[in-house]
Amino acid sequence: MTRSSSATVGGLLLTPGAGAGRDHPTLVAVEEAVAPLPVRRVDFPYRVAGRRMPDRAPVAVAHLVEEAARFAAEEEFTPDRLVLGGRSYGGRMCSVAVAEGLPAAGLVLLSYPLHPPGKPDRLRVDHFPQLTVPVLFVSGTTDPFGSPEEFDEHVAAIPGPVTQVRLPGAHDVRNDHAAVSDAVVRWLATL
Repeated sequence: MTRSSSATVGGLLLTPGAGAGRDHPTLVAVEEAVAPLPVRRVDFPYRVAGRRMPDRAPVAVAHLVEEAARFAAEEEFTPDRLVLGGRSYGGRMCSVAVAEGLPAAGLVLLSYPLHPPGKPDRLRVDHFPQLTVPVLFVSGTTDPFGSPEEFDEHVAAIPGPVTQVRLPGAHDVRNDHAAVSDAVVRWLATL
C-alpha cells in the first residue's frame, strides 16, 4: 500500500555518532517516540566492517544516498519526504549529503559537532549555505563541540528554517533521551 501523498514526512532515517552504532539509546528512543512513522536506523560502512575509524565524507554520503533510496522505495514514499539525521558524525554526514543534493524533507541534527573539542578554528560548517530544508539542532548547553553562542553564529548561514533546542548537558545529552525525543516529535509535527 502506498502511503498518503498528503503527508509531508514519509520516514525518518537515523545515523549514529562515530563511536556508536545504530542501536545507540538516543536513536532507539527517538524511533519509539515518533512511532508509527517509519524509521530506519543505519550504521555506516566502517562500523559494519568492524573498523573504528569513521568513513570519509564521500563514502558516508554515498552510503546515505543508497540507504535513503532503499528506505523510500520499501516504504513507498518519494525521497523528498524523508527526514535524515542522527547524532554527531552521523548527523553531520546527513547534512553534507543533503547539501550535496540528496532530496530530503528536513534534517534532525542531534549533538551536531560544529568543531572538534578545543579546536574552534576547525569548523564543520562550509556546507551550511546549501541547506535549504528545515533543520532541527538539539544540543547540550555545555557541549565542547560547539557552544550555544557558536551555534547562534554559524547556523545563521543556513537559508532553510532552523530550530534550535538546547538541553542541559554536554555532547551526549544521554541522561535525557525523553527530552531529545520530545524535541524531535514536536519539530516533526511542524513539517
